Amino acid sequence: MPLQSSPAAADFPFEVPIDKVGFIAVKAKAYDAKEGDSDPNSGSNPNDDRDYDVLEDKPSDFTRRELKDAILSLPKDEQFELVALAWIGRGTYSCEEWKEALDTARNEHPTRTAEYLLALPLLGDYLEEGLAAYGEGIVDDSDER
Repeated sequence: MPLQSSPAAADFPFEVPIDKVGFIAVKAKAYDAKEGDSDPNSGSNPNDDRDYDVLEDKPSDFTRRELKDAILSLPKDEQFELVALAWIGRGTYSCEEWKEALDTARNEHPTRTAEYLLALPLLGDYLEEGLAAYGEGIVDDSDER
């Protein structure tokens, strides 16, 4: 999904590109939709079980790896910005508390930032809400803004 910038984009206090935040948010939502392996001995044809296995978190699934790789591809400072943006989206901090959120992210998650983000329930929603707090968002091709 492409991203649409608004005039408020200049007010963004962070360096991570909005399109990368959007990609990570979309991947995080796909990852959050996964569930545990409900049929570990499934040997059936996916068509027979109506493709339910696609919603299961299996070792062969690449959704988690794609999400983690997308986060790890960012410079460390941008990873901290993702954490702070997620906290703003979650309501832990407000936009006016950006510097405090960023400082806390640096202090509390100096290593294994990607693992922290992957473990954060609703990461995709929080990132989307964080963007919305700054007047930005993920839009699809039909949006005419």
